[in-house]
Amino acid sequence: MRKKEIFENIKRKKSFLCVGLDTDITKIPKHLLSTEDPVFEFNKQIIDATLSLAVAYKPNVAFYESLGADGWMSLKKTIDYLNQFKDDVFTIADAKRGDIGNTSKLYAKAFFETLDFDAVTVAPYMGEDSVSPFLSYQDKWVVLLALTSNKGADDFQNSVLINNNRLFETVLTTAQTWGNDENMMFVVGATRAEMLTDVRKIVPNHFLLVPGVGAQGGKLEDVATYGINKECGLLVNASRNIIFASADKDFAIKAKEEASKLQKDMQKVLEINNLI
Repeated sequence: MRKKEIFENIKRKKSFLCVGLDTDITKIPKHLLSTEDPVFEFNKQIIDATLSLAVAYKPNVAFYESLGADGWMSLKKTIDYLNQFKDDVFTIADAKRGDIGNTSKLYAKAFFETLDFDAVTVAPYMGEDSVSPFLSYQDKWVVLLALTSNKGADDFQNSVLINNNRLFETVLTTAQTWGNDENMMFVVGATRAEMLTDVRKIVPNHFLLVPGVGAQGGKLEDVATYGINKECGLLVNASRNIIFASADKDFAIKAKEEASKLQKDMQKVLEINNLI
């Protein structure tokens, strides 16, 4: 999916919501455990309930890997189902890969060919040759970790380097020599929303994947204030507060209600910024 198509979906759905499919089998409704594939059945119902409200979906691969072969099958079924709506949603494998040589090439093949995701999250620590294999695929995206919202982020990301730039600023600057705003996005945590001003000085036109709204305490208004651009430029991810809004048989209905609340707030943001 191209950047223009993502923006068209944002305008059409009046939303820049990304639903995180962090599907923890210990938290899904008990009645699903008797189905053939509980994880996929849960995902399918969440997708069906939120499809009109979300422009992107982001399965967190760890939740599937932890279940072994069954988990990988659930992930494959999930992306195959999402790809039935390929023009309607953008898909992100939240895998945080990043290695060199043939290893990186095979990670890229796994997520872009075997599973056919639109994008994959990648860690930049090992440099250009760990990222470039992912960028060799036409109309696929790298979502590069830049400024995360976890407690340990300050261990490295805000470190001031010899050039007086912080490490995350160097990542943003250097990465633009590897890719462009048509094949690279950046992860910036919502709980660091005020720092989006600094991010936008370096990457004014790139899309940003912003986790942390909702359960982690990030505020949509702050993200929009500091991060929105002329093409919206934001995919705001919400996971637990949507997919685990209920643990009962009404889980999909409650997920839609929570997604709808966010969509309505996003519509206001888009209207205020004259994007719809």
